[in-house]
Amino acid sequence: MKCLIATLLLLGPLAASASETVWLDTLDLAHIRQGYGTPQIDRSIRETPLSIGGVRFRRGVGTHAKSTLWLDLAGGAKRFEAMVGLDDAANGPGSIEFKVLGDGRSLFHSGVMRPGNAPKHVDVSLAGIKTLLLEVTDAGDGIGYDHADWAQARFIVNGRSPRTIDAPGEERVILTPKPRPAPRLNGPTIYGCRPGHPFIYRIPAQGQRPMVFSADGLPDGLSLDSASGIITGNAPPRGKYRVTLHAANQFGQSSRLFRIVSSDTLALTPPMGWNHWYAFYDRVTDEIVRQAADVMVSSGMADVGYQYVNIDDCWMNSPHNSDPLRVGPLRDANGTLIPNHYFPDMKALTDYIHAKGLKAGIYISPGPLTCGGFAGSFGHEAHDARTFADWGFDFLKYDWCSYGRIADGQDPAPPNYPTWGKGPPTLAGYMYPYQLMGNLLKEQDRDIVFNLCQYGMGNVWEWGAKVGGNCWRTAGDLGFELNRFFEVALKNAEHRAWSRPGGWNDPDYLQIGWIGGGHAGGAKPCPLEPTEQYAYMSLWALMAAPLVYSGDMSKLDDFTLNILCNPEVIDVDQDALGQSAAVARLNDSTFLMVKDLEDGSKAVGLFNQGEFAARVTVPWSVIGVSGKQEVRDLWREKDLGFFEGAFTAEVPRRGVVLARMTPRP
Repeated sequence: MKCLIATLLLLGPLAASASETVWLDTLDLAHIRQGYGTPQIDRSIRETPLSIGGVRFRRGVGTHAKSTLWLDLAGGAKRFEAMVGLDDAANGPGSIEFKVLGDGRSLFHSGVMRPGNAPKHVDVSLAGIKTLLLEVTDAGDGIGYDHADWAQARFIVNGRSPRTIDAPGEERVILTPKPRPAPRLNGPTIYGCRPGHPFIYRIPAQGQRPMVFSADGLPDGLSLDSASGIITGNAPPRGKYRVTLHAANQFGQSSRLFRIVSSDTLALTPPMGWNHWYAFYDRVTDEIVRQAADVMVSSGMADVGYQYVNIDDCWMNSPHNSDPLRVGPLRDANGTLIPNHYFPDMKALTDYIHAKGLKAGIYISPGPLTCGGFAGSFGHEAHDARTFADWGFDFLKYDWCSYGRIADGQDPAPPNYPTWGKGPPTLAGYMYPYQLMGNLLKEQDRDIVFNLCQYGMGNVWEWGAKVGGNCWRTAGDLGFELNRFFEVALKNAEHRAWSRPGGWNDPDYLQIGWIGGGHAGGAKPCPLEPTEQYAYMSLWALMAAPLVYSGDMSKLDDFTLNILCNPEVIDVDQDALGQSAAVARLNDSTFLMVKDLEDGSKAVGLFNQGEFAARVTVPWSVIGVSGKQEVRDLWREKDLGFFEGAFTAEVPRRGVVLARMTPRP
């Protein structure tokens, strides 16, 4: 191998016949999809010279797992040659695998490659191949430091040159049947509240309106508006209350169990709602939030259980911002936060949301400033907790942001604030700001669900509930690298033991429909293929993750609503048992997620991370069942029949089949 490498370096291009050479780095690389950054020509993803195992290369393409590049060979390519490996500049414990697939058939598989490994030689015949896929995977352990080089990569061509193309396109097929006109009651079967606090709950119900609602066993202190289906009042004394909800219209009637648990625990099922961030960033306004509340009702999202309308960053004043209408004093003379020009009356805003039977959420950082550079809570925590309750908010996202400068001693802090100075981070330092605010929220005369946003630091899933958290981010932002959703979900699922009623692992928001566009605006359609979007939603439901949509509510279409609003898929997420699914890996492309449900059935996701359709089998021994099972396709809301021993389905590329399996005699 060393002799081969030396020869390559001396000669530059790999030895070739008289055929034309087409270098990979001369093709249009805009079609590469990768887990981080942008592809680099003749340099690594860190923009350093290409180097693998101490050997430098003059040309090639630097990318980052997970990476895919599709090519139409146009009938002219005869061979593909390259040297591949993990770039030396990664400077971390990366692990990757290179794959070359022709018309769905494996032509080359590098096996796992790690830092310092010698480059591996790729030399494959392309005779008769029409479509080629160059793929880099993360070797199943996440994409950290996965800097991949296709060095000296070239095609030997006799005829037309290859060209890069988009991944195979897919039709946006709507799988979920439209709601029937007869009533269908949805939503969780269990709901937590704190005794004596204001209570508001909109009964989720599909079907043609007008509809008449009623309830058996509703505790004293609560009343139900029969026309709107909104329950209001004050939460009952401590205890468990068994309520039966009813809805009727001219086409029929529906009933559903609803257990109210009045105690110290909120969020007995994962929160569901909307957050403005990934659609509007720092452009959020009162008008946008009100519109989201309107659409949550008019679109039918509220009819399947979405209830929180949450403002993220940039609602406050900032000391410096490109928009002068978002700049001003951070607090008034009494120390109360001052919303910026675009939020003239926070109490009026929450009243508007509550009038629809929905709940309102707000955001701030425990640091001096938020991530966007707006007012934070540092030093004003008690005052802000009271303010949020007085304004009528029901949810608080508490984002680490500039608190890191307090925790590591860069900025001064009072003596009672644990810090770690220049030493290693301390668990007390991670926990302190969340423990402080968690205790303060419990003192308020209002139920406020507490969302810890600190990106998984200090293994937050192990202590998030102890500091009063109801859900906590387990990693960094999903952000713009949406093609990482499989990897993000699998990493989040590793923490399933800490997911339970009242405390949920949060892998970030649902980004489908119209999203992104950056801070300058210009949201655009989600780049994920339709099958990927079904898989995305299925993963979040199986993990019992919060279902918080973060797209433009004004641009919802039928396909997006079909993904967001399937009541049987949502029932998996909202199941009262509160279990996060276990993962059973089948091979490097396919895996199962298996979730026990309260009624004794199981929700099973058959997932295919690969770039080609695959037949996936669910053996009963793997998922812990026996005998006859009735299998239902949840996305299609269709019974598939009775099976014994195993169930097999064709799963599309980067897609899912989501089934409910119920034992039958």
